[in-house]
Amino acid sequence: MTGKKTTGEKTLMLFSGRAHPALADEVAFELDIAVSPTEIRDFADGEIYSRFQESVRGCDAFVIQSMTTPVNQWLMETLVMCDALKRGSAKRITVVVPYYPYARQDKKSRGREPISARLIADLYKTAGADRILTVDLHTSQIQGFFDGPVDHLFALPLLADYIADNYDPTRLAVVAPDSGRVRVAERWTERLGGVPLAFIHKTRDITVANSVVANRVVGEVQGRTCIVVDDMIDTAGTITKAADALIEAGASDVIVAATHGLLSGPAIDRIRDSKISEVVLTNTLPIDTEQLFDKLTVLSIAPLVARAIDQVFADGSVTSLFDGNA
Repeated sequence: MTGKKTTGEKTLMLFSGRAHPALADEVAFELDIAVSPTEIRDFADGEIYSRFQESVRGCDAFVIQSMTTPVNQWLMETLVMCDALKRGSAKRITVVVPYYPYARQDKKSRGREPISARLIADLYKTAGADRILTVDLHTSQIQGFFDGPVDHLFALPLLADYIADNYDPTRLAVVAPDSGRVRVAERWTERLGGVPLAFIHKTRDITVANSVVANRVVGEVQGRTCIVVDDMIDTAGTITKAADALIEAGASDVIVAATHGLLSGPAIDRIRDSKISEVVLTNTLPIDTEQLFDKLTVLSIAPLVARAIDQVFADGSVTSLFDGNA
């Protein structure tokens, strides 16, 4: 296995930051190449140094970095790597960012707030990125923040197929954790053959982060296994309160399916102590050994990311991976 894939006059090279090297290795395996060797180190004051150990001139470079904690360190590392590729005369630079950082700061809710998701897109562009490849953005409008192509991948087929293979579809109901996720939940119901749809009406205190004030179930969930679908699990306050509300409304079981497992702070303890029977995540973010628990199932996103990289490299259609809809 070599560190490059060559087709005609084009050469694909895959580079990994330090945030989630296991995912990069999985993607490289799917592409039948090796991750290109890169020297990355921190100076005593925290500054980051990056140098590629072989020529990148004229290559189609893919930099994969998962924005896990500490997000700002990995973000800066990615920018430094992009700048090194640009100065090393890479022909095209694609940032593969399975979990897009600052995605929840995509609009102004109050005066004098930043739109940080737009700032991140500008930083990538300034550093030299020509293209972004990401998975399940918090809101689709973020695609418009980047001045260049954005390949938006969906984990829904992977997650939904797992649910269909492991649960009786005649007893399922899909539940959106809030009104903003209803469209995504509708796609889930279509994928699962038209199962019933419900959603949780919730209110938030916008002055307090990660705070859900109230939950109320809208839809018929009596006697059903409810699949709560979301793009991420952060502190798990939303999903555990949703599970309480669903069980109180008569649901027989609650399963949670989400793409990104941030699992911050009290998340794991909350899930362990909750009425949730299983949590299904992908590995867009690293999940450490100490974060594993009996209720957790982790599916690999690497085959999907690798197929998308292959399509981008071949100037093919990423949309074709989802049959034009997802």
